[in-house]
Amino acid sequence: MKEFQPDYRHVVNAARNIEATRLPLYEHIIDTGKVGEILGKNFDGWYNGSEKDMEEYFHYYCKFLKDHGYDVVPFECCVGGILPGGGALGDSRIDPVIKTPEDLKNYPWEELPERYFNEYGKMFSALRKQLPEGMKAIGGVGNGIFECVQDLTGYQNLCYLMYDEEEMFAELFERVGRNNYTIWERFMKEYGDMYCVLRFGDDMGYKSNTLLAADTLREFVIPYYKPIINLVHSYNKPFLLHSCGSIFNIMDDLIAAGIDAKHSNEDQIARFPEWVERYGDRIGNFGGFDVDAVCQLDKPALKEYITDVLRKIEGHGGVAVGTGNSIPSYVPAESYLNMIEIVREYRGDFKD
Repeated sequence: MKEFQPDYRHVVNAARNIEATRLPLYEHIIDTGKVGEILGKNFDGWYNGSEKDMEEYFHYYCKFLKDHGYDVVPFECCVGGILPGGGALGDSRIDPVIKTPEDLKNYPWEELPERYFNEYGKMFSALRKQLPEGMKAIGGVGNGIFECVQDLTGYQNLCYLMYDEEEMFAELFERVGRNNYTIWERFMKEYGDMYCVLRFGDDMGYKSNTLLAADTLREFVIPYYKPIINLVHSYNKPFLLHSCGSIFNIMDDLIAAGIDAKHSNEDQIARFPEWVERYGDRIGNFGGFDVDAVCQLDKPALKEYITDVLRKIEGHGGVAVGTGNSIPSYVPAESYLNMIEIVREYRGDFKD
């Protein structure tokens, strides 16, 4: 078998809705501990350690991806991690830091961009030094507008604010949108060259619908995507949106806002071929295999499942495949490696 030669342009083509000459593998996030488990390395402390530790971590992380047939390195740093008093997005038990108009007025918005780069700049720099030839990063400034607002208010409290404090509700999205754009603007100047596709994740749906009414998302969330997407496009880069859930009722609005590709799918909502069938004439589609299927199916059954998906999406524009969500810690290492092997075998990596 020839040594795999990564080429990030396959992923760029997929994001631009051009069928790549080699079907790209893609994951939104791969759990650090899972990579360490597969490699037999303990990454505890490396990822947030010294500059040397971070560079060593990214060396192994990038090498893992290259050795397993990936063309790009997924990496983002989330805005939620630097929000003072944040955390309500991931833990409903956290008392929201913004509950009143006074809280919103007194929040240290002006400090946030500097906090972001003070916290994460060393990580982006360490990754830059370790990118293998032929590979670029995919990701950027993690968390979208809706997620950042929820991180400060909590979902339930945000729903109350929508009716009890209408002006505050609108200002929350305006403040977050402006703040996130400022971070993105500096990010593109300092790190945009090492990224081939930019993205953020903004989970707007659940199993059967969007988390807020479609009209609410159209008015208060999606308009703040446009400046960031336009900024990314000004660097001649495509933009990928990751959003979980059933968001069919706002997909036309997201496409109109300028997204080049979309990631995330669950079989209980719609199998990946349905997403490709619906939107493959307008945007690239990233995703593929339900995480539960990857976890539960033995290798023969998983091969049958994956092969069925891949056959159905052939010739339907730009696609990149992997799980429909991510590789969290609970995915068995063997199952994850089985998925990779099946895709690589399908695309002919192991032929002489």
